[in-house]
Amino acid sequence: MALKKGDKAPAFTLISSELKEVSLDDYKGRKLVIHFFPMAFTGVCTTQLCTMRDDFGYYEGIGAGIIGISVDSPFTLAKFKAENNYQFPLLSDFNKEVSKAYGAFYDEFVFGLKGVAKRAAFVVDENQQIAYAEVLDNAGDLPDFEAIKASLG
Repeated sequence: MALKKGDKAPAFTLISSELKEVSLDDYKGRKLVIHFFPMAFTGVCTTQLCTMRDDFGYYEGIGAGIIGISVDSPFTLAKFKAENNYQFPLLSDFNKEVSKAYGAFYDEFVFGLKGVAKRAAFVVDENQQIAYAEVLDNAGDLPDFEAIKASLG
């Protein structure tokens, strides 16, 4: 079932590119933008996260956190983060549980790859409820960054 505005955000604890545990509870009391992306080092994923990197000051200025989640290993995400100078945590959903919980999951992706996160964006409010949810079936599409910003206002 797809998450929608007003739903309780599914709790998670994942390992970051810095090999530290990061959980939804770490952001309790503040807004959080969660970006799911299929795979590190691919064109559209890089554009998605670089857009957030380039707008980081805006999100930081309103006190909103940002995280990126994919099924890549923490080691792959560490290299991806370093190469692109992302200021926010990248989390490994290697076991694919969080992507499934958020409804952002391809059973089958391109080239016969199975079990990859869909491109998606969620805004979680201070009470850990979904304030914005966008799951894209076409991995070539980008989230609506203006709608994300509007939901934070």
